[in-house]
Amino acid sequence: MAANVSAPTEPAAPEAEGHNPAALVFGVPLIVVIICGNMLVCLSVLTEKALKTTTNYFIVSLAVADLMLAVLVLPLFVYSEYQDGVWTLSTTVCDGLMTMDVMLCTASIFNLCAISIDRFIAVLIPLNYNRKHVDLRQAVLLSATWILALAVASPVMFGINHVPGRDPGECKLENDDYVLYSSVCSFFIPCPIMLMLYCGMFRGLRRWEEARKAKLRNSIQACRKLQEAAASLPPLASLPPPLPPIIEREPTDTPDERSTFPSPDQHLSSLELKDAPVPTVSFAEIKFNPDPQRRKRAKINSRERKAMQVLPVVVGAFLFCWTPFFVLHTMRARCQHCHIPPALMSVVTWLGYVNSALNPVIYTVFNTEFRNFFKKFLHRCCS
Repeated sequence: MAANVSAPTEPAAPEAEGHNPAALVFGVPLIVVIICGNMLVCLSVLTEKALKTTTNYFIVSLAVADLMLAVLVLPLFVYSEYQDGVWTLSTTVCDGLMTMDVMLCTASIFNLCAISIDRFIAVLIPLNYNRKHVDLRQAVLLSATWILALAVASPVMFGINHVPGRDPGECKLENDDYVLYSSVCSFFIPCPIMLMLYCGMFRGLRRWEEARKAKLRNSIQACRKLQEAAASLPPLASLPPPLPPIIEREPTDTPDERSTFPSPDQHLSSLELKDAPVPTVSFAEIKFNPDPQRRKRAKINSRERKAMQVLPVVVGAFLFCWTPFFVLHTMRARCQHCHIPPALMSVVTWLGYVNSALNPVIYTVFNTEFRNFFKKFLHRCCS
């Protein structure tokens, strides 16, 4: 009986009928750009002191997710597209590809969500925010992004993709319920939360800016009042000649010496003023403290505000690139009667992967410190 029982074998992988050279022409440069750009982002934050802010540590985490996507996911995706969409490798490799794809895309949007939470706290609760080092709260946020991303992708590792009648010539998520679950957890829940946090953050920044402008207006009005008061004083011609330079009084001076100074009630002529003793003033009790820590904090805040101006562009680019994919991906899983052309799914998938190459470009265009480091690094490499 044992001889009659044959072990189930995996269906042979089909052969591709044609090839798509455009996938190589577009895919290989895209992989190179993603790897080089995101490596530059990581190097700039790790080596440039001016870029070592908590916001940029989250940006490094986002760059690591994009790097791993370019190394672990995109080569197999480009190979599949070159095979004209036909999957010619084993289903085990396909499941590994789907696991990494879901985890890294989820990690990207969770990193953006973590950045929005961190910025929201920095704007609305600034006294409890550590700007110099990654504290416990920020370490928890960074860890949670990757742990939750792994949790969302873990069902694929545990075999949820093994469904009856699976087509070995197509690599995709086979379980429609899991497609809905992963799309909701990875995109449709984090995006509204992220947008609401950014709205609250920029409203807080607007209130801060209005308070700063009101304080500046009050200072200008006070200066104008002082100027008006100075204008009402008698002209310089009616004042006595200027006194000699003030000399610091020695601590050994006695009160009797001070009594020799002319009192304000006495009316002296110009000649008497010239022969009068020179009044002395002691500055022993005057101390000047410029409070360098306050200036340093203001400088850090200014740098962070510049960095925060980049984040809406990063979030907007992410939503522009990934929203079509998640909408069509969910629609294909839940609407059995909807026909979505494979070419359209391929286009929106490519658009999503292009986002991994956009972030370094956005930092270069909108952030002066990143741009300066990139120029310096490239000049050093080329010289």
